Amino acid sequence: MLGAFANAFRTPDLRRKLLFVLLIITIFRFGSQVPAPGVHVSNVRSCLNQLDDGGIYGMINLFSGGALLQLTIFALGIMPYITASIILQLLVVVIPRLEALKKEGQAGQAKITQYTRYLTLGLAVLQGTGIVALARSGALLQGCELPLLHSDSTATFLMIVMTMTAGTAVIMWLGELITDRGVGNGMSLLIFAQVVATFPSSLWGVKKANGDGNWVPFGLVILIGLAIMAGVIFIEQAQRRIPVQYARRMVGRKMFGGSSTYIPLKVNQSGIIPVIFASSLLYLPMMAVGFGDQSGPVADFVQKHFQTGADPLYMAVFFLLILFFTYFYVSITFNPEEVADNMKKYGGFIPGIRAGKPTQDYLSYVLSRITFPGALYLGLIALIPLVAISAVGADQNFPFGGTSILIMVGVALDTVKQIESQLQQRNYEGFLS
Repeated sequence: MLGAFANAFRTPDLRRKLLFVLLIITIFRFGSQVPAPGVHVSNVRSCLNQLDDGGIYGMINLFSGGALLQLTIFALGIMPYITASIILQLLVVVIPRLEALKKEGQAGQAKITQYTRYLTLGLAVLQGTGIVALARSGALLQGCELPLLHSDSTATFLMIVMTMTAGTAVIMWLGELITDRGVGNGMSLLIFAQVVATFPSSLWGVKKANGDGNWVPFGLVILIGLAIMAGVIFIEQAQRRIPVQYARRMVGRKMFGGSSTYIPLKVNQSGIIPVIFASSLLYLPMMAVGFGDQSGPVADFVQKHFQTGADPLYMAVFFLLILFFTYFYVSITFNPEEVADNMKKYGGFIPGIRAGKPTQDYLSYVLSRITFPGALYLGLIALIPLVAISAVGADQNFPFGGTSILIMVGVALDTVKQIESQLQQRNYEGFLS
């Protein structure tokens, strides 16, 4: 692997791409540390020292690399773009016009990408308004009575919201620059950079929770984390390959077909989307209580069971939501009927299965069987940091589990594969050989 890295940097065009990606990530991380105008930096830092990271905005703060609670110009991070992308993926299935655009190829996909950008800016305005409103009222960093803004005026409020929205637009631009001129998917690499940025502090939080002189629990966490990472890599690479045979057919004077291929069905077909859906949905009760009356039986129940994530009821609901959203997302992203029709249209068939409706039923059967272990895998991985809260005293950004480990491993594998493919084009030894 080190030799492959050396070969990559020996290749001039690939070296330029890798250095360009590093430059963009450096700019991105620098913007994540620059406070927005009007923010009282010293008070924010004082409040952060008293804050437990497992708050209601832990997921968004994870995707912003800790920039959210610091109220920087990149405070919203990549979260508005992720939300907009998920919404557009769902709307493509529901709205016929968007479905038609998806089938138009590159031109239609460019139009959908443009819609995603507009929706991202709209969501950035909404999220920025909510976050700045919470900061102005003192509810963003609960338990801290220091003012987070220099002024409560409407002008300061609007200036910070506009700055955060502009920061989101810049993040989109940086991600597209990486995709066009660098290596890998730009947005995925920016998410990876933000998650990795919180990794050292999360590890240090585990160490501090067990005392300065006690290194045994810390070493045990590292060993367990490496084992979890190996398991995640194994599952992320696992797939069920359904063989497909194409019959020979004569078109004019040329013979086409007669080839064999396969349909790869991944065990984790839905990625990290179900975890994001479930986490976001479980934040809604605490958010509603934060904006409404914090007294009463409903508010007491929500604060008791849904505040920290360590409650057994929270874990059970979280696990069940992940199972549901896994099946839901797979059902809208993989259409067995469409795949079966395309195979029949181009003369393809699964050996031993008749074309048409029998092929559709077979694909649906295999997909439902393989989605179940994938859903269990996502649920168990997502519960690891919640269990770690009470086991080793870690926070909800515990590094070896949940969304963070899925993002780090998934993006790293995809990027390594893309670099490997470029190396193989130049007859170099790849990363995974």
